[in-house]
Amino acid sequence: MLRPSPAPAPALRSVLAALGSPTAVREARTPALRAAQGPLSPELPLPVHVLGDAGVPGRSPRTRLTGWRFLIRNGDRAIAAADTMLTPDGWTFSHFFEGPYVTATERALLHAEALPTPYQPRLLSVPELYMLTLWLHAEPEADGTTVASASASADLLVPLAPAPPGIAAHRPYRVADLMPVLSTRLAPPPLMGSAAPA
Repeated sequence: MLRPSPAPAPALRSVLAALGSPTAVREARTPALRAAQGPLSPELPLPVHVLGDAGVPGRSPRTRLTGWRFLIRNGDRAIAAADTMLTPDGWTFSHFFEGPYVTATERALLHAEALPTPYQPRLLSVPELYMLTLWLHAEPEADGTTVASASASADLLVPLAPAPPGIAAHRPYRVADLMPVLSTRLAPPPLMGSAAPA
């Protein structure tokens, strides 16, 4: 069961304006948008957070909000997504895109909707690993835009396909199980010891 946090009204308006602009859609690098027949609607807004401090010894992983992502639906399926970003003037449209993360996000949201526990859906990006997860936050009434610890024990992370090698896509992981794996992969390599004497 999902309880999404409402997207900021200016973010939604910026996406609607971009969808209503023939120039923005025509210049988007998304063949599916350019070829779409019928109405396009932005749905399922998700706050996008980026993981930080996961590989830093002694620091708890933290997240920061970087934008809102809307799935762009045409008929009965999502064919693209639209990202918005926060600027000094407020929320604004950033870009359209398509690719495997669009269908993977839609699939993960459908599976999460069937869970008996209520969750607030978010996206958690780990850029250094080229990884995106559906973050199921166990406090469904929380403000989805706030900076949060990424180590809440009741939260689930669902890596979206394609996931990094050794991490199963579309499998829900408890944060306590997946975060140590991510921290290890993000940790800086150990310093080389001194050279042996000749």
